[in-house]
Amino acid sequence: MLIGKPGTPTTAIATADADSIEIRGRDLCTDLMGRLSYTEFFFLLVTGYEPTEDQRYFLDVLLLSIAEHGLTPTVQAARMTQDAAPDSLQSALAAGILGCGTVVLGTSEQCAELLNRAAAEVAGGQDPEKVVETHVRALFDAGAKLPGFGHPLHRPLDPRTQRILSLVEERGVGQIHVDLAQRFPAAVERVYGKPLPMNVSMAIAAVMLDLGFPASMVKAIPLLARTGGILAHLAEEQTNPIGFLMASHGEAAISYQHDTQEKGA
Repeated sequence: MLIGKPGTPTTAIATADADSIEIRGRDLCTDLMGRLSYTEFFFLLVTGYEPTEDQRYFLDVLLLSIAEHGLTPTVQAARMTQDAAPDSLQSALAAGILGCGTVVLGTSEQCAELLNRAAAEVAGGQDPEKVVETHVRALFDAGAKLPGFGHPLHRPLDPRTQRILSLVEERGVGQIHVDLAQRFPAAVERVYGKPLPMNVSMAIAAVMLDLGFPASMVKAIPLLARTGGILAHLAEEQTNPIGFLMASHGEAAISYQHDTQEKGA
């Protein structure tokens, strides 16, 4: 049974035969290997074309910016899974990646959607300041979370965001999305009545959109980056296991309290 309307039965990513592997129209062994870095290769895989120097440079910067953040809940889940199934590295990695979401890994995807909507309105002739404040106000009035703002640790500024934006200015690559992102903090302070730090998710989305990366794949940046970070933790876990130690501390921190009220009473 076919569910939904299928696309055309083709792929433009890769094919292989006994003697060669072709990726995006390029021979893997005689062309790509030894010429492209993994960052450049990833960009080619996703977009279908090789990155410019600025695209390669900032993809590297952004991958580094969010690859590692200590013993986050996703890392703890991965480490505990490694201890529970030491012969299944892929399961431990999957456990960590499956826990990556808008709370722990960030809201880069939602930031990209927000910036794209704002950019379309500005392109239609609306004032950028008013556009930004309207979006902030709408989210505030709806009681919704504002993507790209706030951080439990990095206050009043996210140092990663500051570094990214300084490099954007240094290399002169900022366009409409970076411009709009930089207008948000003032609007946020006016609407919320207090400053909130622009976190790295907004910076990632703004820069990647300005450099032509598809909005639907902006979330791939933190996912790819955090994969490397989790693998590093799993390598350490194999020689210095602390997963079950963290689990025992978590169990000890929670007390059992019997629910004395019968259900339905």
